[in-house]
Amino acid sequence: MSALAVGDRAPQRSFGPLTRVDIARFAGAGGDFNPLHLDDEVARAAGFPAVIAMGQLQAGVMAGALSDWVGTDRVRRFEVRYASPFALGETLVVDAQVVAVGDGLAEIELSGRVVERIVITGAAVVAAD
Repeated sequence: MSALAVGDRAPQRSFGPLTRVDIARFAGAGGDFNPLHLDDEVARAAGFPAVIAMGQLQAGVMAGALSDWVGTDRVRRFEVRYASPFALGETLVVDAQVVAVGDGLAEIELSGRVVERIVITGAAVVAAD
């Protein structure tokens, strides 16, 4: 990949529509068996209409979009912040853009949304070239 410049954008990444199988597979892979993600009654008691995805699923989709774009060897820092739940039937769309470059590093802002609702935001620092 060539050097990154302010304004560069990653190819958009979509994941979904989210299914119960997606959630169950991620629970098995990551060991997160919190009933909020697997049991509709528990999810409803917490105020959701049904189970929701675990936050690390969205973070994984976002990290994959970043590393596929710049390469894993260039990532120096990656952080996320959860904004709202990711529910069954929804499709997560991840965007990433370079917002600053200096001292051999590029700062990237990331967002994951369902339609116009932000589900997750992220920030990364990567080697610029």
